[in-house]
Amino acid sequence: MHISGVQTVLPDHRYEQAEITEAFSRLTDADEELLRRFHTATGVEGRNLALPLADYTKLDSFGRANAAYAEIALDLGEQALRGALDKAGVPPEKVDHLLFCSTTGLATPSLDARLAQRVGLRTDVKRVPVFGLGCAAGASGLSRLHDYLRGWPDHVAVLVCVELCSLTVQRDDTSIANLVASGLFGDGAAAVVATGRGKGPEVVATRSRLYPDTEHLMGWEVGEHGFRIVLDRDLTGFVEEVLAPDIKAFLADYGLMPDQVATWVCHPGGPKVIDKIVETLGLPPQALDVTWASLRQYGNLSSVSVLHVLQQTRGRAEQPAVLLALGPGFSAELLLLHW
Repeated sequence: MHISGVQTVLPDHRYEQAEITEAFSRLTDADEELLRRFHTATGVEGRNLALPLADYTKLDSFGRANAAYAEIALDLGEQALRGALDKAGVPPEKVDHLLFCSTTGLATPSLDARLAQRVGLRTDVKRVPVFGLGCAAGASGLSRLHDYLRGWPDHVAVLVCVELCSLTVQRDDTSIANLVASGLFGDGAAAVVATGRGKGPEVVATRSRLYPDTEHLMGWEVGEHGFRIVLDRDLTGFVEEVLAPDIKAFLADYGLMPDQVATWVCHPGGPKVIDKIVETLGLPPQALDVTWASLRQYGNLSSVSVLHVLQQTRGRAEQPAVLLALGPGFSAELLLLHW
């Protein structure tokens, strides 16, 4: 599989982190000083949000938040897909397969059905909407495109990820997990155009890893309140314990060691997770510079983040490269790329 075009799109509403902290403290009962400490610790300097800050007071029910999600996600997804198709030089009618990933809202018919019609995809396009992969979905989506194109190498497959994390805000939740999440996650969309035979970075191999009995580490608690964040304090320790051995085993199957990987395309899960990846793999400090920059400038965009890092890495990457993301399950997705 060749990655022929990548496009990230962010909402127009841009705010510095201090502005978001102040607005969130007014929206909830959280102590402002405590909130500021958590928000500062994320390392995020600013984020693009789905709505103007003043409009978040209107999200007084899951229904209102989800209605906003359906409208804005569709607009951002369309912009991202059109941009990726333009970069790849592929007309919409040439797309054979559409994989749509999102974990921050719900819609039936799924948004990919509406997106296909907006962009002008064929009526026989194969569609697969995916919910629940969270932050891992960008990497997992690429892997599933790779699987599809191995069977249909003459086809064109596209991945669209849209996450509007800010619309899941919980006004009555003052847990540490929610306070951290309110300072870490941002909004955006990304699309990838992939071809079995073409130009661009080539996916050489993929691997998925699901860790049993770890559902408590990350995810949603779903109820009448909507999506309430689950982030366990043991997450960073678990990443340190299991991720490095799995990455090393994956690379070893292709005759590589971590110090032979020239480019790392990593999902910016948060400062502690990024630090653990660098530490446990023995990477030089600058190895994840693009990941750090993405986190500082835009926050964690869930499934969109790793695709944003991929877009920012293209043009200056060296091979071999590893793309990785972590998500609910708890799970890891790994890809080996050649530029």
